[in-house]
Amino acid sequence: MAKTIFFVGGIRSGKSAAALSWAWAQAKERHYIATARVRDQEMAERVHAHKKARGDGWCVHEEPIAVDTCIASILASHATDTVIILDCLSAWVANLMEEGYDDAAIQKRVHDLVHLLATTHLPIGLVSLEVGLGIVPMSALARRYGDVLGACNQCIAQACQTVLFFAVGLPLVLKGTLPESL
Repeated sequence: MAKTIFFVGGIRSGKSAAALSWAWAQAKERHYIATARVRDQEMAERVHAHKKARGDGWCVHEEPIAVDTCIASILASHATDTVIILDCLSAWVANLMEEGYDDAAIQKRVHDLVHLLATTHLPIGLVSLEVGLGIVPMSALARRYGDVLGACNQCIAQACQTVLFFAVGLPLVLKGTLPESL
């Protein structure tokens, strides 16, 4: 099994930047799976800033729903010297909810992803928001999202060899060891 690493933290915590830095040190061929959907100008600006920060040298896959299929395709066509970044699980879960998936169906998708992580021969980095540090949201939809994403993050953390929590741009090792590239 190849190295799997989970970058988790709040908004603007430094997790995506760290994932990119880690990926540059892993392999010459880099695949970036983007799950965000652009629906307004503010989100377009966020995506543009991510693209600018990422720079050139990436094969980008814009995939809001079928991330497991996208990863499987990359794994099937690349034997070595390739790294995959999935950014981010939190947008993916929101997309699945928006598409009408119930909680059990989302958990099945997460377990399918965990199965891929267990069998991968390429290094994979996954990025997600941590939703368990704030207050309980006021709306039922926001509470459901927090519950579903929290369960997703726990499954991914169990499956990954390394788990890093980010706050103010700094990593805290929750599992495994801090990569030298960070």
